[in-house]
Amino acid sequence: MIDVSTKVREAGVVGAGGAGFPTHLKVSAKAEIVLVNGAECEPLLKSDQQLAAKYPELIVKGLAHSMASTGASRGIIALKAKYKEAINALRPLLTENMEIAILPDIYPAGDEVMAIWLTTGRRVPPGGIPIAIGVVVNNIQTMINIAQAMEGIPVTTRTMTITGAVSRPITVTVPLGTRLRDVLELAGDRPREDLAYIVGGPVMGSVETDLNKPVTKTTGALIALPDDHPLVQNKQKSIEGVLRIAKTACEQCSFCTELCPRHLIGHALPPHLLIRAVNYNLVGNPELITSALICSECGVCEVYACPVGISPRRVNVALKRELRAKGIKYTGQLGKEDSMAEHRLVPSARLIQRLGLSSWYREAPLQTESFEPEEVVLNLQQHVGVPAAPIVKTGDTVTRGQVIGEIPEGALGARIHASISGTVTLITSQTITIRKSGAVL
Repeated sequence: MIDVSTKVREAGVVGAGGAGFPTHLKVSAKAEIVLVNGAECEPLLKSDQQLAAKYPELIVKGLAHSMASTGASRGIIALKAKYKEAINALRPLLTENMEIAILPDIYPAGDEVMAIWLTTGRRVPPGGIPIAIGVVVNNIQTMINIAQAMEGIPVTTRTMTITGAVSRPITVTVPLGTRLRDVLELAGDRPREDLAYIVGGPVMGSVETDLNKPVTKTTGALIALPDDHPLVQNKQKSIEGVLRIAKTACEQCSFCTELCPRHLIGHALPPHLLIRAVNYNLVGNPELITSALICSECGVCEVYACPVGISPRRVNVALKRELRAKGIKYTGQLGKEDSMAEHRLVPSARLIQRLGLSSWYREAPLQTESFEPEEVVLNLQQHVGVPAAPIVKTGDTVTRGQVIGEIPEGALGARIHASISGTVTLITSQTITIRKSGAVL
């Protein structure tokens, strides 16, 4: 019998839709349900829905292997109704114990806790993980990587969307380590001073000023927006500025709490009370302060709920950092669902309008042409855990798919493979650089 976990570990598969948790550990768990999260709910992102339509066989194979490995009796592929091509491609391939669950077109349906609740009715405890309620979640691209891992194909590429204020919005597959500026050129542009670039989704992504940074296993998109766009301006505010606005403007209307997705399903996370506590030097119930740890950072509170431009999300992120540095954990319990939960979920169309993204909401067709840069810079840490340890040296000739970074003994991590064939030109504590054979310096 093929050991799925071993194959996935050897291939360096990590969660492609989130922080990059090593997937071999997920498929080693025992679960009742394997959920394929195809919500892709961040506005402008297109890759997962297009991959599902293009490679349905690989997704079903990846799901079947995951179910066999975890012992799950039920496999669910969660998609939005508007992803018609993906649904039509997948449905004929499903086995008896697999199903497609149609998600509402809301944000953040792609948050794994919300996706589980919307498809199964099960609720992940605050501070807990899906396996605590018998569910394993992976996204579309991770499922494809699992299927390929079973054929001995390691993770060397990433499919991502390049969109926004670019000449030609597209979805492309590029070797890991490709510089962001090279990816931008595939959309017909070079970096511009009047534009800002967001890596990831427009809500949860971050503004990147250095486009020489490389694509990693978790890079979902590169979005160009005018540098004076409100989304960009908000992301660039200092935490001091955020706290100053919170102290002077918060009127305790509680809209942020009433629309918080985690709060709606029974997590004791009240953003408006956290803002009040911060404004009064963290005076309050210790359990209230530690509830910041269960924030998913979806950003509904800051980009949709707050009428005066406060960012409870940024405040929660700062609190998380401080609490984790002190080794403090959240110990609260799961409460009751909000009786109005389903009516308080944020419609995607309204979110897009509120974010000022309507004019940038364009098609970004999936490109099948292969692309290979002259040089790649591979981060040794593209995952949760410790960095991979280099097992090559400067001057070595490597081939695409060759292991160049190994998981340290007994550590949580993931392998790194060469994404192009060429010569190792530089190794640092953080990266391995490979230059394509015959490339001109």
